[in-house]
Amino acid sequence: MDRDQLLHRFKNILITQRYSNNSIKTYTGCVSYFLSVFKNYKPEDITFDLIERFINWLVSERKISASYQKQMLFATGKFYQTVFDKKINLYPLYPQRQEHKLPKYLSAKEVSKIIQSTQNLKHKTIISVLYASGMRLSEVIQLKLSDIHSANKCIRINQAKGNKERLVILSDKLLILLREYYKVYQPEQWLFEGNAGSQYSAKSIQKVVSEAAIKAGIPVRVTPHMLRHSFATHLLENGTDIRLIQELLGHNSIKTTEKYTKVTDIFKSKIKTPFDFL
Repeated sequence: MDRDQLLHRFKNILITQRYSNNSIKTYTGCVSYFLSVFKNYKPEDITFDLIERFINWLVSERKISASYQKQMLFATGKFYQTVFDKKINLYPLYPQRQEHKLPKYLSAKEVSKIIQSTQNLKHKTIISVLYASGMRLSEVIQLKLSDIHSANKCIRINQAKGNKERLVILSDKLLILLREYYKVYQPEQWLFEGNAGSQYSAKSIQKVVSEAAIKAGIPVRVTPHMLRHSFATHLLENGTDIRLIQELLGHNSIKTTEKYTKVTDIFKSKIKTPFDFL
């Protein structure tokens, strides 16, 4: 089989195994890149040593993140196991040191400034949904009109990470904005539609958020995920129980959610810098 046939077979296997659309796109993209790098090799002839050199090149030369390294290794291993029935132990190539980065977030005032300075109604609604619900970018893209439950004041997320459904808050303020948006754009299936009724693309939303932040005079690069971080941080600052925040964000482990407490604890503490005693 040629490269396209192999990718098609891999994609069909992931579909059969009920991976989410976002996971399928991510893993097939990783394998496509992997095969393009080794285009002069038959996949069956690619050894562990070659894969190790490939990963080392990605880390040292391409400066990939630890998360992308994990995705690439998982996708590669899955590809060989499902398509060629060949199990390769890639565990030694996984990053062994965990990254402990504090989440980057905006103040409530900065979020408000971004929303208020956005004149395009669709763009304003997208940004508002991201912040008001704490959803991931991939989850917002997958939203359908039927997922908005105005009577129960909630939004159902069907294509959540790990294929786990959950409910998030639908505020009265957001509901008013969504109704205004619907009257103007009248989407048919997806809440946010692109060309010819297709799903709005991730790159388009990233651009919408970034440009809106620049227009609002925010001095840092703002991403959709930063709005999710802001949602969680602001809930904590307002006294919301961390277990509830875990449910709203769709985290499997409370430890993932606890990273937000590190941020809020620093600013809530009454510790003074030694500079104050000079």
